[in-house]
Amino acid sequence: MATGHTDPQRRERIIAATLDLIADEGVAGVSHRKIASRAGVPLGSMTYHFTGIDELLFEAFQRFTDHFVIVFGGCLAGAADREQAVEAVADLVHAMSAEDSQRDLVLTQELYTLAARRPAYRQLTHDWMRRSRVHLEKHFDADTARQLDALIEGLTLHRALAREPHDRAVTVEAIRRITATRESLS
Repeated sequence: MATGHTDPQRRERIIAATLDLIADEGVAGVSHRKIASRAGVPLGSMTYHFTGIDELLFEAFQRFTDHFVIVFGGCLAGAADREQAVEAVADLVHAMSAEDSQRDLVLTQELYTLAARRPAYRQLTHDWMRRSRVHLEKHFDADTARQLDALIEGLTLHRALAREPHDRAVTVEAIRRITATRESLS
């Protein structure tokens, strides 16, 4: 492993280790020492790459939201018509609530907790929602996209935490109800 300034991946490893640590222990469990250990970097390099833990946390969550916007866009990109967009939204809900997506669920909730307390994170979540809705608005009007965005988050959380998650038919029905209501009002 390269050291010092010759290690171009160090910053990325630190950010990835930060997200992993948050997923495992929550924001409250984050420290420079724990992150450096997970990233396999010297403790002193933490302050070389980031001015402090706040900058590191913000950048890590920014990277996390960037990833989700890409996932969101990728899921909806293949939809050629409104019905395919409905199915793509259902796919998204079920993929994000799958058991192997628990890490992302935890990271999302940790981000929301920070956003409830700190304006910078509230702005980050606002930007995330806006950027996600851009993909929905390729298939639905702006009001419907806003409602679907909230529905996606709610259904994802309910499915992920339920002892007996609802099936795909319930997800599709909920999406159709919102999109049908908006169509009839237009």
